[in-house]
Amino acid sequence: MPEQLRFDCYPEGSTSKASCERRGCCWLPDVKGDPARDPPLNVPYCFYPALYPSYIVMNVSDAEYGKTLFLTRVYASGYPSDVPLLRVDVKFETDSRLRVKIYDPLKKRYEVPWPQVPDVRTAAKNPLYEFDYSFRPFGFRVIRKDNGQVVFDTKDVGSLIFADQMLQLSSKLPSSYIYGLGEHQDNFLLSTNWRKFTLFNHDRLPQEKLNLYGSHPFYLSMENTGRSNGVFMFNSNAMGQYCPTLYFGGSQLFFFFYSLNPLYYGFVNVLIQPTPAITFRSIGGIMDMYFFLGPSPKDVIEQYTTLIGRPHMPPFWALGFHLCRFGWKKLSDSEDALARTLKNQIPLDVMWSDIDYMDKWKDFSYDNESYAGLPEYVNKLHAGGLHYVPIIDPGISSAEEPGTYLPFDEGKELGIFIRNVTGDLFIGKVWNPVSTVWVDFTHPKATPYWTNQLTRYHMQVEFDGAWIDMNEPSNFYDGEMHGCPKNDALEQPPYLPGVEGGKLAFKTVCMTARQHASVHYNVHNLYGFTESIVTNFALTDIRQKRPFVISRSTFPGQGRFGGHWTGDVVSTWNAMSKSIPAMLNFNMYGIPLVGADICGFNGNTTVNLCKRWSELGAFYPFSRNHNSEGNVDQDPAALGPDVVRSARTSLRLRYRLLPYLYTLFWKAHSLGQAVVRPLFFEFPEDEETYKIDNCFFWGAGLLIAPVLNEYDESYNYLPAGLWYKLSDGAIINSTGAIYTLKPPRGAPTLLVRGGHVLPAIQPAQTTTEMRSKPFEVIVGLDHRGEAFGELYWDDGDSIGTWEKRFFNLIEFRVKDQKLRASVNKWGYESTMNLSRVSIFGVTVRSESANVTRVVVNNGTVSSKFVFDQRSGQLDITLFSSLAQPLTVEWS
Repeated sequence: MPEQLRFDCYPEGSTSKASCERRGCCWLPDVKGDPARDPPLNVPYCFYPALYPSYIVMNVSDAEYGKTLFLTRVYASGYPSDVPLLRVDVKFETDSRLRVKIYDPLKKRYEVPWPQVPDVRTAAKNPLYEFDYSFRPFGFRVIRKDNGQVVFDTKDVGSLIFADQMLQLSSKLPSSYIYGLGEHQDNFLLSTNWRKFTLFNHDRLPQEKLNLYGSHPFYLSMENTGRSNGVFMFNSNAMGQYCPTLYFGGSQLFFFFYSLNPLYYGFVNVLIQPTPAITFRSIGGIMDMYFFLGPSPKDVIEQYTTLIGRPHMPPFWALGFHLCRFGWKKLSDSEDALARTLKNQIPLDVMWSDIDYMDKWKDFSYDNESYAGLPEYVNKLHAGGLHYVPIIDPGISSAEEPGTYLPFDEGKELGIFIRNVTGDLFIGKVWNPVSTVWVDFTHPKATPYWTNQLTRYHMQVEFDGAWIDMNEPSNFYDGEMHGCPKNDALEQPPYLPGVEGGKLAFKTVCMTARQHASVHYNVHNLYGFTESIVTNFALTDIRQKRPFVISRSTFPGQGRFGGHWTGDVVSTWNAMSKSIPAMLNFNMYGIPLVGADICGFNGNTTVNLCKRWSELGAFYPFSRNHNSEGNVDQDPAALGPDVVRSARTSLRLRYRLLPYLYTLFWKAHSLGQAVVRPLFFEFPEDEETYKIDNCFFWGAGLLIAPVLNEYDESYNYLPAGLWYKLSDGAIINSTGAIYTLKPPRGAPTLLVRGGHVLPAIQPAQTTTEMRSKPFEVIVGLDHRGEAFGELYWDDGDSIGTWEKRFFNLIEFRVKDQKLRASVNKWGYESTMNLSRVSIFGVTVRSESANVTRVVVNNGTVSSKFVFDQRSGQLDITLFSSLAQPLTVEWS
C-alpha cells in the first residue's frame, strides 16, 4: 500500500500492532522510530487495507428525488455503538447540486437546525453529475457527466464509520488544489501533505494549527481541467483528531498528551493527504453532504450561498472606516482619538466602544463616571454624519442583587439561560467580576428577551449596530467553576478532536449543558451564529433600518445576518499577510463583510507595519483599526505623519471607489457572488494563479497588490491581459508573468483590469457627506477597446431595497470609442450626476494618434478633456445626469 494511500485506522493516537490488528487493519511502523515514543505526524502506522469491510448495500430503490439505499454493518468499527442499519438518500436537487444524506432510519439523531436548507423532493432534469456506487463494501463516486472527471470518490478508501459518537468518511480528490475548511490561520491554498484541521469554535489568539472562532466544513477544489467543485458537510458537531490515549497492547494509559508532545498539538478533524484525499471525522449528528459542480469557482460559491443563504446587504455607512480600541478607559480617550482623526482629514464613519464603556463589564449598561456623557457623545457623532457601535457580549452577570440588574432578573424569569446537567443555571465566568450565565439563543423566548434588552439600552444610547464578541462561547473556566461532569461520554467522547487544551470544555461551556435545541455538545458551533440571527432581528426591530452585526464566532449562513472580523490577531508582518487568505476564505463562505484588526490587536505595532497595514486594511470589505489595552495607541493619527499619510491616502481611494464596492455587495446579496476574490476565480484556466494569496480582487475589475514586507515594492504575478495602474494610468500588457510593482506613496498598487468599468465618486470625510457628491467612472479598455460595468445605488440604509425594487441600476458599455450609460432600473428618486470619465488604454484611430474631439450626447462638443499620449489616459470633465441615457464619444 503506497504511503499516500494509507488511511488512518487509529486516529485516536499511538497504538500497538495488537490494537491495530484487532480492528482488522494493517500495521507498518516507521522503521526509523518507535511509534509508542515518537507518534507519527503524517503517514499512519495503522491503516485500512484494500476493500476493508464496513457497510454493504442491502437494498436500492429509485425515488422521486433520486435514489435510496439501505446499508448494513458487517464489521465492527472499533468504536462504541456502531449503527447497524443506515439509510442513504441521494437527491439530485438541482442541475449543479447533489445531496447525499447518510443517517440512522430507526433512531432520530441530532440534525443541524440552522441555517434552514431546502428539502428538495423532485430530481433535477439535466444534472451535470452522475452518482455511482459499489455494493461490497459500500462506496460512492460523484462524476462530472460531460468529461468523466471524478470529483469525489469514497470507493475503497479508508472506512465508512457511523457510530454513536464517531462518524468518518474518506474520499480521493481530483487534484491537490483545495481551499476552505476554516476557520484557521494558514495559506489560502491548503497543503495536502498530511494537513489536519479542527473545526470547533474556540476563543484563541490566531495561530497556525489551532482551532479558531468559526467552523466551516466546506471546501472548494480546482480540477486539473480548470473546472471547480465544492463540498459541504452539513454537521455542527466537533470535528477533529486528538490523542488522549496511549495503548500498550491491551492496556491503556490516559494522559494529557499535549504536555508531553507538543508536536501532536492541533491534530484535527479534516485530514488532507498526498493521494490527494480528504477524511471527514465528526463526533455526532449525521453525514449530510452537498456537492456543487460549478463548473467555475465563482459558480460554486453562488451555488453554495444559494443553499446556506445569500449575504445580507450592509448599510452604506458600514463600508466606511471604523475606529476602536480596548483600553479607552474613559470617554475622553475616544473623543481624543476622534478629534485627531478628523483633524488629520482621515475619512471616518464609525466609532466603536470595547468593554471599557460598561458599568462593571455588564451588558446593556455604561459607566456613569468614566463614560459620563456617552449618550450626548453618540448624538454628536450622528450630528456629524458618523455612527456608533458598542460591544455586546452574550454572557450576563449573574451575581447581582435581585432587582438591581434587569437583564439577569428577566432572563432568569423567562428561563432563557443555558442550564447545567442538573437543570440549574450553568454558571461560569467571563468579564463579570463574580460570575456569568449565557443566553440560550436557540430558546424561542430568547429573541423577545434580547430585543427588549437592546431596546431598553438603545433608549439610553442610540447605537447603530452591534459587535457581538466572546460568543464561541468563551469562558474563563473549563466549564463551571468546579469543572464538568466526570466520566460522561459527552465530556469525554471515545474519539476526541484536536481541540486546544485536550478537552472539549476547555475555556467554554460543558458539553453536557442544556440548550433548547439540544445539548451543548451538538450546538456548540452554532452558538455565535444563533446570536447573530437574534441580534439581526432585534436591530431591525429597534432601528427599522438595515441591521449591522459583526460577530467573532461564525458558522455557514452567518453572512445572511452579519459580518465577521478575524479576532485577536497579533501585530506582526506574518499576521498581516495571513489576513488576505482569511478574507478570501470568508468570501468563499458567503461572509463578504470581513476584515482583520488593522495594525493588529495583540502586541505593539510599529510605524512601518501600521503604515503598510493601513494601506492593506483600507481595502478590507470591513475596515477597522482596533487594538488591545496595554499597547501603544495605533489609531493612525497617534503614530505620526507616515501612518497618517498612508491611512488618509488609502482611505480616500477606498471612499472614491465605494460605489464599486457597494455594487459588489449588491451582487453578493442578489446573486451570491464573492466580493473579494482570489486571482484564480477570474482566471481558472491559468494554473499559476491557484497558489497566489498575496493580492486579491475587488470583484472582477480591480486588483489590489499591497506591500506585505518591510520594503517598498511587491512582486505579483499578473495573468495575461491589459492592466492599468490607477495612480497614473501606466499600462502593463501581461502575457502571464511576475512583475515588480512600485506602489504610489501612501497606498497599495491598484490595477484596473482591462475590459471593466468601475463606478466611483468624489471622496469626502464621511459616507454621509459623500452621498451628495457627483459620480465618476473609471474605464480600463481591453485589447478590443471594450469594457463593461454597473452601478447599483439606493438610499444606503433602508431594508429590502433590492427586493422592493427601490434602487437604481446603471449600465456602462464602451465600444468603438464610445461610452454609453443606460438606465436598467430607476426606482430610487435621487440626484445622480456624472462629473468625470477616466479612460485607460485609449488608442486613437487617426494619423495624429491624439484625441482632438470629445462629443457628449451626440451633440455637445466638450472642451474639458485631457489626453496623455504616452499612457493613453483620457480624462473628461462633464456634468450630466445618470437618470437619462448618456453617450460620450472621442476621436
